[in-house]
Amino acid sequence: MVQEIEIEFKNLLTKNEFELLMQKYNVTVKDFIGQENYYFDTANFLLKGKQSALRIRKKLDKYILTLKQPYEQGLLETHQELTEDQAYSLLNNEGAIMVDGSVKQAVSTLGINPDELQYLGALKTDRIEITENENILVLDHSFYLNQEDYELEYEVKDPVSGKNKFLEILKQNNIPLRTTKNKIQRFFELKEKKED
Repeated sequence: MVQEIEIEFKNLLTKNEFELLMQKYNVTVKDFIGQENYYFDTANFLLKGKQSALRIRKKLDKYILTLKQPYEQGLLETHQELTEDQAYSLLNNEGAIMVDGSVKQAVSTLGINPDELQYLGALKTDRIEITENENILVLDHSFYLNQEDYELEYEVKDPVSGKNKFLEILKQNNIPLRTTKNKIQRFFELKEKKED
């Protein structure tokens, strides 16, 4: 079982702020790598109700199934690599049978029947990761449900010094701190709004 703790700070950006950070870190559009996130939940959003999220991420022809759930600090992520056939089967809700493994077990421990999970939609992101000491600065340009947004993520090992550094980056670049939900929350909120 592959598990890790993710501690990150995030801030939505305007297009202009995003482009200024690209200049500051000397990156161009060609440096970004595309990835696709495919989101799952039950029909009545039981995962969301437990502040958890399930996705398949396709990046560089690899498919990784990840369950994110709350942890003391940050999020506990449980990862499982899938074959292309397994990913295709889940994305097409073929029999809605969850692939055996650590993610299925983790979903079950939340009291959710993994076979009730269904594919709900996709979000595409163009991403660049810049390593700063032991932290990773991430610039994301995401597209979902006919909308796009720009985001700065800062993945850290230490939550206290990491938050200070994150706030410093915002201040140095005259970017206001914005309350920012994670991608899957933004995706589901927009999806619910469009379905109302």
